[in-house]
Amino acid sequence: MNHTSYALAFAGGLLIGMLVCLEIGRRIGTRRLAQDPEGAKSGVGVVEGAVFGLLGLLLAFTFSGAATRFDTRRQLIVEEANNIGTAWLRLDLLPTDAATPLREWFRQYLDARIATYRKLADPAAAQSELARSIQLQNKIWSGAVTACQDTKSQPAHMLLLPALNQMIDISCTRTAATRLHPHPVIYAMLAALSLVASLLAGSGMAGGASRNWIHPISFAAAMATTVFVIADIEYPRLGLIRIDRADQVLIDLRQSMQ
Repeated sequence: MNHTSYALAFAGGLLIGMLVCLEIGRRIGTRRLAQDPEGAKSGVGVVEGAVFGLLGLLLAFTFSGAATRFDTRRQLIVEEANNIGTAWLRLDLLPTDAATPLREWFRQYLDARIATYRKLADPAAAQSELARSIQLQNKIWSGAVTACQDTKSQPAHMLLLPALNQMIDISCTRTAATRLHPHPVIYAMLAALSLVASLLAGSGMAGGASRNWIHPISFAAAMATTVFVIADIEYPRLGLIRIDRADQVLIDLRQSMQ
């Protein structure tokens, strides 16, 4: 199963669970009304308000965090393209014979960086590309240091090496950002609060002469859809909401490396 299948299964299970809890809550509420018509609704407003308020707060923070991480990952792609492009241009500070092998390693490095994120659906392949990019980082750094020492060029020392350092740093930052996700307990709390809220909502809808399925289905569907979007946006390389278009800046940079 891919990530989208897992997200759909989670959202679908939550939808069914909420509908079941809504019906259970309605039956409990109906029984309570039959036994104690005057006191069945006493004090429930405070509890419902607290639970629904907590659910809304958790949803807001989880969705906001997912959207923020999505934008951050997209921005990091642009930053990496800028850092690689800057380091590439500063290779001009080296003599041609020293810069030529470095330029070839740069091309291979950028190919590996692009491939790493394109292959995230296959963790083994992505890890292999990541390892290759790290090896190329080491070769580029060692080659640049040796070239700067051989040429004794002060501008190369001051401009090229810091640019290479930033290029390496941003790759680590992107790797960390890719692995940054909410703890599973957050999703467990979200699901548990949704079921509890459904139970209370079902109890609150008790007392009618007939069932009105519009409100329960709408409530459950809205919650399940929101949770699905949150889970999907957290993995923008694997789900329906994707970040692949942002890679175009890296692809354009690679095409310019002639």
